Amino acid sequence: MAESRYGKYIVTELKTPNFPQEFVAAYARFATRILWMDSSVVEGAFQMNCSWYLKPSTHGAEAHQHDVDEIIGFFGSDPQHPYDLGGEIEIWLEDEKHVITRTAMLFVPAGMKHCPLFIRRVDRPIFHFSTVTGGRYIQKK
Repeated sequence: MAESRYGKYIVTELKTPNFPQEFVAAYARFATRILWMDSSVVEGAFQMNCSWYLKPSTHGAEAHQHDVDEIIGFFGSDPQHPYDLGGEIEIWLEDEKHVITRTAMLFVPAGMKHCPLFIRRVDRPIFHFSTVTGGRYIQKK
């Protein structure tokens, strides 16, 4: 973005933490990460990740928790049927399995164990985001 007083708050290119190469390669097999924001990208920002899920995967996030709240979203990509997810996501909240087949946002309170997350079916791309209210995405196993 052009240098200006407030241009530093606009992110148009993917800048992620230094993830291990194996993690980046595994993620790329089923998803395309679009943008990442946290306090290392924009000073003072909370963390947000946006991706397109393109293929099923059983290698999703493992069970973990955060010291801060998180919101996780899954959106179908058919504008004529915005609540039809066009796929199936399995996610665990504490010891409960949830199967999501409709566009959804999940609120995960600080300290709640969540995941694993499995992408069981993808009929058309699924837009995914996650955001934590802290400046960095920190998992506690």
